[in-house]
Amino acid sequence: MPIDQLSPKIFACSQSTELAKEIAKEYGIPLGNVTTTHFSDGEFQPAFEESIRGRRIFLIGSTFPSADNLMEMLLMCDAAKRASARHITAVMPYFGWARQDRKDKPRVAIGAKLVAKLLESAGATRIMTMDLHADQIQGFFEKPVDHLFGSTIFLPYVKSLNLDNLTIASPDMGGSKRAYAYSKFLECDVVICYKQRQKANVIAYMELIGEVKGKNVILVDDMIDTGGTLTKAADLMMERGALSVRAICTHPILSGDAYERIQNSKLTELIVSNTIPLKKSVSKIKVVNCASLFADVMRKVHNNVSISDEFLM
Repeated sequence: MPIDQLSPKIFACSQSTELAKEIAKEYGIPLGNVTTTHFSDGEFQPAFEESIRGRRIFLIGSTFPSADNLMEMLLMCDAAKRASARHITAVMPYFGWARQDRKDKPRVAIGAKLVAKLLESAGATRIMTMDLHADQIQGFFEKPVDHLFGSTIFLPYVKSLNLDNLTIASPDMGGSKRAYAYSKFLECDVVICYKQRQKANVIAYMELIGEVKGKNVILVDDMIDTGGTLTKAADLMMERGALSVRAICTHPILSGDAYERIQNSKLTELIVSNTIPLKKSVSKIKVVNCASLFADVMRKVHNNVSISDEFLM
């Protein structure tokens, strides 16, 4: 059989093993075998335990902290390149370091650009990710980037809630484009939260632009870290007369006291995807599976089929 007609192979970085298993199951092929050797000082070395010569391979791994997760993806790309894989697609459901997408003050790094160059140098020939923190990060790559939208999996769930007087909200000015896209599909109003930060993860002031009284509000964002912004926004909206406040955040980083903050907040529900595994189960957090979306796009990429119809917005 010609090489190009062979099925691809899917491998998992250790931090995304469960998601990779689900993606491989949706795709209809077994997850490939990778072993990792650990040294006593913390160094590690992944190795493919099967031939990948001439094959298209998908390496699945979100690069949330610690930095070992990014390093594992880089090492696996390099190993695949040296094992003569034909195509190496780095499937990064969550693209870490994306908040460093520009110089917002003097003498800082542009971490997202650095990560892009590292991936290409390591051997990645294609990148697949979902809901980048900033769309322009796609331009940091010289290789093709498949940027999937979380709305593809979240909008059906929102419609299933059958909420009356629905309003979409953005927790900050930067997310207004995402909020307007959701509102256009759902044919509802938009509210924007204007905030000023004292420092990273600390909000000094917040105000609403728009009306929430008598509305069921859904906040949309690409990620949730400490949960400070969302819970503060939910409290403010309930004070202003909202009937309920839910939040959709694609990537559940949830650091520090985030789980407790969410559980004790006025949020009715936090809806996330499984791009990052949850550290604990919390009743207010609903997980929507992204495995079928990635499997479908991976299949189309392998078969050179357009992926345009995968996007709901």
